[in-house]
Amino acid sequence: MTRLFVSDLHLDGSAPEAGDQFIAFLRGEARAARVLYILGDLFESWVGDDDDDAERRRICVALADYTAGGTPCFVMHGNRDFLLGREFAARTGCHLIPDPVVTDIEGVRTLLAHGDLFCTDDVKYQELRTIVRDPAWQQRLLALPLATRKLLADEARAGSRAHTRRTIPEIMDVNPQAIEVAVRTCAVDVVIHGHTHRQGVHEFAVDGRSRTRLVLGAWYDQGSVIEWDESGYRLRALPRG
Repeated sequence: MTRLFVSDLHLDGSAPEAGDQFIAFLRGEARAARVLYILGDLFESWVGDDDDDAERRRICVALADYTAGGTPCFVMHGNRDFLLGREFAARTGCHLIPDPVVTDIEGVRTLLAHGDLFCTDDVKYQELRTIVRDPAWQQRLLALPLATRKLLADEARAGSRAHTRRTIPEIMDVNPQAIEVAVRTCAVDVVIHGHTHRQGVHEFAVDGRSRTRLVLGAWYDQGSVIEWDESGYRLRALPRG
C-alpha cells in the first residue's frame, strides 16, 4: 500500500479553498493509503490547543474522521504550528512525531523533516527557531490569554513576511552541507522535507553513494504530495479547481 507525504498546507480561514482541497484529499485518495505523513505547517498558525478558529476546527474534524477510518496520520511540527500538542492529537487521532525522524520506507532508510533545520544560512531565522522550539518558552506563551496569543501570531506572520522580502531567496533555501551532515549522521539514503516550498527532486552523492532529496511544495495554489509504494516514489502536484 502507498505511503503519502504532504507539507506546508498553511491552512487558514483567509484561504478556505486550500482547506477544501485538503478535506477532499482526505476523503479521496488518502483513504486508500497505508499511512499519511504531514511534515509541518499544516496550519498557517496555531496558538495553542485551545485555538477556537472555525477553519482550524473544520480541519480537525476532517482529520478525526480520516483517522477514525483506520489510516494512521503522523504530524510533525512546522515553523507555523510548533504549538500543536496533546489535545490536538486527541481531537484528531493524529500522532505527533519529532522533527527530524528516521523511518524505513520499502527498505529504504529515510529522514523526514520539516526542512527549516537545514536552512542554516538564514542565521536570524535559526536564532528564532531555537527560541520558539524551547519548551519553557512555549509554556510561557501558552500561559497568556488566547486573545493575546492570536495578536502575537498576527504580528509574527507580519514579521515573517517582512523578513522574507528582505532576505536573498538562496539564503532561505537549505544549505547543501547541512543536508550532507544530516545524511551522514543519520545514515539515510533519502531525505523528504518541505518548508522551502520549492517542489523538486534532487540527486546528490555523499561519501561516494547516491542519495535523494525530495522537496514538497506548498498548498497555496495547488496541492503537493509524495506517494511511495513498492514500485518507488512519485512527487506530483495536485491541481486545484
